[in-house]
Amino acid sequence: MNIATIGTGSIVDTFLSALNNIKDAQCVAMYSRKQETAQPLAEKYQIPAIYTDIEKMYQDPGIDFIYLASPNSLHYEQATQALQHGKHVICEKPFTSTVAELESLIALAKQKNLMLFEAITTIHLPNYQLIKENLPSLGQIRIIQGNYSQYSSRYDALLAGETPNVFNPKFSGGALVDINIYNLHFVMSLFGTPESIRYTANKHANGIDTSGVLVMKYPDFIAECVGSKDTQGLNFVLIQGEKGYIHVEHGANGCQNVILHTDGTAVTLNNQTTANKLYYELLAFKETYKNQDFDRCYELLDYSYSVMKMLVAARKNAGIVFPADQP
Repeated sequence: MNIATIGTGSIVDTFLSALNNIKDAQCVAMYSRKQETAQPLAEKYQIPAIYTDIEKMYQDPGIDFIYLASPNSLHYEQATQALQHGKHVICEKPFTSTVAELESLIALAKQKNLMLFEAITTIHLPNYQLIKENLPSLGQIRIIQGNYSQYSSRYDALLAGETPNVFNPKFSGGALVDINIYNLHFVMSLFGTPESIRYTANKHANGIDTSGVLVMKYPDFIAECVGSKDTQGLNFVLIQGEKGYIHVEHGANGCQNVILHTDGTAVTLNNQTTANKLYYELLAFKETYKNQDFDRCYELLDYSYSVMKMLVAARKNAGIVFPADQP
């Protein structure tokens, strides 16, 4: 499994660190517009090739997979190009800016008989599987609360009059797609598509959301999810049932500790042996690829598609418009 990366941000560093611990998988190339931008990571992880011409990288026969960690609005174009060149794709969340873009990517991947994965850590974590296994002990679920708040390193620049990519509608940014999406995946992988979804946001003058509250209505319970890039907060998930509750410490992005509260007792559950969250999704992708399990790949794609429909519905409910929304 020979992988090339697009992007040089901190998430790529974390990705490469995780990849170092995956047997029979390695990074063989990086793409960056400037050689010097990729050089530190290439040296750190002993990556043999840096491309500044993306077309030449796509044409490299020694590359099996392209890992996309570019700004959100570029995911669709770059994933399309990679698939057209016969490369499998791992794409950072959010998959695309719109539902139509994801529909196009899924159709192309299936036409080319290629694998396409959304890199969303939460649903592949061992502790998340523990949560699924212990849900029945809670009885009827009534309330879910999730908070993922992390003051952005780029928020001060936004306040100073700049427009960083993560807060730029042009690049399909904002708190919902960047941070609250973890809460959305957390809930939907457990309980499926909600009956309705609403998103109320704090918005900057440029129309982007810097924080907000997502509410999902299910037949028997309500899920409320907070995502904030303009404040710090106490990160957690609570799943509350009639017979007990589950407390996920530090929130949906990581599921570091799971505490099961039933019958007046608290039991801590933890099956995660590495702190690098990306390790588990990479392991899942590698096994799927090794086994040529296209059924599993496309099952994950169907799930990602259901989440994308809710993500876009929530964004539009808050009146947040991306240039990608225009035909």
